Amino acid sequence: MEQTLPELVTRLDGLEKSLGMATTINSEVFYWWCTALMLAIHAGFLAYEMGASRAKNALASGMKNLIAFAFLVPSFYYVGWWIYLAFPTGFSIADGSEAGLPWSTNMGPNLADNASGIFFAAFTLFAATTASIMSGSVIERIRISGFTILAIFLGAVVWILGASWGWHPDGWLTTVWGLHDVGAAGCVHTVAGFFTLGVLINLGPRIGRFTADGKLVNIAGHNMPMSLIGLMLIVMGFFGFLGGCIIYTGDTWTTIYNTPATLSAFAFNTLMGVSGGMIGAYLVTRDPFWMMSGALIGVISSASGLDLYYPGFAFLISFFGGCLMPKLNDILVEKFKIDDAVGAVAVHGFGGVWGVLAVGLFASGYPNVAGPDISLGGQFASAVVFMVLGFVPGYTLSYVLKVFGLLRVSEAAEIAGLDKVEVPASAYPESSIPAFENDPVSPSPAE
Repeated sequence: MEQTLPELVTRLDGLEKSLGMATTINSEVFYWWCTALMLAIHAGFLAYEMGASRAKNALASGMKNLIAFAFLVPSFYYVGWWIYLAFPTGFSIADGSEAGLPWSTNMGPNLADNASGIFFAAFTLFAATTASIMSGSVIERIRISGFTILAIFLGAVVWILGASWGWHPDGWLTTVWGLHDVGAAGCVHTVAGFFTLGVLINLGPRIGRFTADGKLVNIAGHNMPMSLIGLMLIVMGFFGFLGGCIIYTGDTWTTIYNTPATLSAFAFNTLMGVSGGMIGAYLVTRDPFWMMSGALIGVISSASGLDLYYPGFAFLISFFGGCLMPKLNDILVEKFKIDDAVGAVAVHGFGGVWGVLAVGLFASGYPNVAGPDISLGGQFASAVVFMVLGFVPGYTLSYVLKVFGLLRVSEAAEIAGLDKVEVPASAYPESSIPAFENDPVSPSPAE
């Protein structure tokens, strides 16, 4: 049947609208599942940290993760998302930031807005990841209340300010210095790692971690298999994390900086990074815990340039990171007496710095849409900003908590076990294993 020209135009308009809505819905669904997959990171951190704790501290280690996650969601809703939209150019409030205010029409059910809620959800999970990075380092002696305060400030204020500066298409680190950090090695991992370092300095080592003459004493977790399973869950969750770092436009993909990319590049280099980091860490330590931590190191080492690297080269960058970070952790613990229970400062802090610098070393000259081309100087300067942004608030806030007695549990509580003091439950109520079995440090053999 013949149709008139107006009828054809009407049908064409309808098809275009349907296609546009399909693109919008596909994007919404993609980030929905990225967010869901990122929850595996937190299941992984939960198992990882409980396994790395002694039996007397297992539940307290897990509980602080769960509580921090619960508090971070509303904190990020009321504060964090607005910070990201408000401060890309520095400390002046950007136009359009009102869309992130909790009373904005964008911050609730709105049939005209299919983007705000889904991006808020993904960024909230990124925020929770920063808190989880800190969580493992401080096990067995931090107060749950003090940790929760630190986690909220890190996740809802500090890291997202770094993301606004360096993980935003208009962020000044990109527009002024040409920062390229597509997988958030800088704004997530470096910031969280150096925030953690500041906290650890004030928190101090666990009782018995060092002998009277400064010798390092090993404190083994009660369940290494649980920790290894947890680490593997974190690796799985990183596919959701990195999926949330790429922008779906309907007909193509771009990075957070609007430069062209493909999900295939992310897939190639994420897998090669995981394997490179695992192999490197295993070869230098022969330790299963560090081998799986090497998987995280590998992802972080390649994260900033996932869109640019040849897969074989991503493997080498991550392999180098896997070889180097355990050694840096040894220096931090043995020389500087920083008791990082799971090596998070080395894995995330120093690993994040290496990831940012690697792009400057091996991808200089690649153009950005806004700002100068990638350069080693720009990447280095941006890494310094992330380190300072993480360390100063972490050290300052933890010092204040320490002054008011809110940072660390008492010596008696630490020796008895945090589960008895902080959690009204027992992790293994039917077990006859004494709390200190195979534990050389409570009390210390030197005492």
